[in-house]
Amino acid sequence: MNRIAFILLVIVSVMSLPACNTVQGLGKDIEKGGQAIERVAR
Repeated sequence: MNRIAFILLVIVSVMSLPACNTVQGLGKDIEKGGQAIERVAR
């Protein structure tokens, strides 16, 4: 399951980086990615 979570994190990170215009936006995107991984891991 950890491998799936890691792969999901990488995909979310790569897809969200171009959408970020600020450091604050990047933080929010990373937080959302972490929340998605938590939902998958449950």
